[in-house]
Amino acid sequence: MLARFVILQPIAPLAALVFYGHMENSFTQAFVQAGRLVAHLDPDLLEIVGLSLKVSLSAVALAALIGLPLGALLALYRFPGQRLLTLLITALMGLPPVVLGLLVYLALSRSGPLGVLGLLYTPAAMIIAQTLLVLPIVIALSRATIAALWREYEETMRSLVVTGPALVRTMLHEARFELATAILAGFGRAIAEVGAVMIVGGNINHYTRVMTTAIALETSKGDLALALALGMILLALALAVNLALHGISTWANLKGHHATI
Repeated sequence: MLARFVILQPIAPLAALVFYGHMENSFTQAFVQAGRLVAHLDPDLLEIVGLSLKVSLSAVALAALIGLPLGALLALYRFPGQRLLTLLITALMGLPPVVLGLLVYLALSRSGPLGVLGLLYTPAAMIIAQTLLVLPIVIALSRATIAALWREYEETMRSLVVTGPALVRTMLHEARFELATAILAGFGRAIAEVGAVMIVGGNINHYTRVMTTAIALETSKGDLALALALGMILLALALAVNLALHGISTWANLKGHHATI
């Protein structure tokens, strides 16, 4: 036994070196293959990216249509329960996506109140989930932005007797640069979300598979090339959003606005 140990002991470091060398080579190959998938515009890759953008952009558009006016109303008007509603919306900004996904799943399941619509495991269900995820962010950021701007414009608006829908439209227009940052922040949240869309979409190939769910699946399967390719695109989108936020902030400052990110 001792003789075997003495003979095998020098071999162990060599075996470890071969093993880790093989792993390093596999990772290198995965990165190279990922680059080829992106460079050659792989059809499966484009399909996943296209669905991701469709779902997230649709969700952000709906959240903006609903959230911007609501944020303006919360900033411009006082009513009973306003403070509590504001606190609730702020708290919902930190709602775990998997919890939201579960709630949407229960609502859209066959036994749920909206089960008759048959939306579960469809892109529409994913859009609903992401809209609800992004909505508190858009409302909270737009409320804070317009509340700060209202302190500058209140006297002017009151002297001109601008009220009601006209006041909301005017303030939204005046805060358009800052509100664009809120929308981009919502898009960043939506495009990187995985839990809710996994639950309500089911991660069905060629139907509800988006970048985040595909990365999780392909990594678990060991297909690192596709996962890395999608990761590269996701990182590029995140960088683009941050550059856009910086550009809007700079543009707003040049125009005399005080954009906050």
